[in-house]
Amino acid sequence: MFEFDPYAWDFHEDPYPVYRRLRDEAPDYRNERLGFWALSRHDDVLAGFRDTEHLSNARGVSLEESSHPDPSQTASFLAMDPPRHDRMRALVARGFTPKRVSDLEPRIREITRMHMDRFLGDRRCDFIQQFAGLVPMDVISEMLGVPAEDRDRLRHLADTVLHREDGVAGIPAESADAARSLMGYFHGLVADRRKTPRADLPSALLEAEIDGEKLGDRDLMSFLFLMVIAGNETTTKLLGNALYWLWRNPEARRAVTADRGLVPAWAEETLRYDPSTQILARTAKGDFDLGGRRIRDGEKVLLLVGSANRDDRVFPDPDRYDLARDQSPSLAFGKGTHFCMGASLARLEARVALEEVLDRMPGFEIDPAGLVRVHSVNVRGFASMPVRF
Repeated sequence: MFEFDPYAWDFHEDPYPVYRRLRDEAPDYRNERLGFWALSRHDDVLAGFRDTEHLSNARGVSLEESSHPDPSQTASFLAMDPPRHDRMRALVARGFTPKRVSDLEPRIREITRMHMDRFLGDRRCDFIQQFAGLVPMDVISEMLGVPAEDRDRLRHLADTVLHREDGVAGIPAESADAARSLMGYFHGLVADRRKTPRADLPSALLEAEIDGEKLGDRDLMSFLFLMVIAGNETTTKLLGNALYWLWRNPEARRAVTADRGLVPAWAEETLRYDPSTQILARTAKGDFDLGGRRIRDGEKVLLLVGSANRDDRVFPDPDRYDLARDQSPSLAFGKGTHFCMGASLARLEARVALEEVLDRMPGFEIDPAGLVRVHSVNVRGFASMPVRF
């Protein structure tokens, strides 16, 4: 039996042949050396997302063990189980309404154009460093009331939290230090908003209340941390992956160039075909049977989102990048209780940014020799992408 190792660099270069082998040969794979199970078929991953009785988020959603004794102190409700998760999420949702998100579109477009204006005259850019890595952080920073002079530092800290060197297992000291620095920053921001509320998300969340219950400072800090890490990083990777796969697929490129109404499908097919978040972990609550195997209490169970989204039992011709396909079964944003609350914001940012790419970067070409991928246990995407247009 082959070994599936999420820490291996080759896995991040091209995981999809490995996923295919897992689905065909070992849909309930067990790695004895690293001590985890991996579910690779769409139906099993979907069931895993929905099963909060046997599979817990309370120890975090990465194969790596959290450096914090209570992972929810940095990952917010992503590292909680019901009913605590449901109460926290409901409180946060009071300040994260669909209207609040949709009202952001004009400002997102302004931010997008502002960053593009800085390199359009050069007819070239590093798409990640000069655009895709900047727009999501600026959008989130504006929602949080983070001043412009602090954003580069927060972006660097967020990148450091997620970065892993080739073959390194566990959380490196640099990542833990960056996480502490981020939490320290948000401690100061929350204290300031308690003293002087503003028209931003932290101030709104401080006022959010359900049955007399409000968010404590620590809960609010952990949610802001989650927004900066998860919201910024995954949208950055979505934009880079979308540009890359359109460049690699001339038929899809001709279609979306002729019909801008296909831009949302461009984003959704990218999320299906090569999702930013490839793996999410759960921890077994008690012993239970899964697919004829006995899962023991405390064991890690990996939900392979990237594999599920290429399962030919659900997606015909899954290795074809096809904007016309039905993408609704995609698990890129999860399902069930833990469905990504930021999905609507990510989709809005992607639509606006990709519309501007088509309008203002015609004929773009990627320099494959300059591509650099991110090395991460959970996230797949690019750290550098030289483009000319």
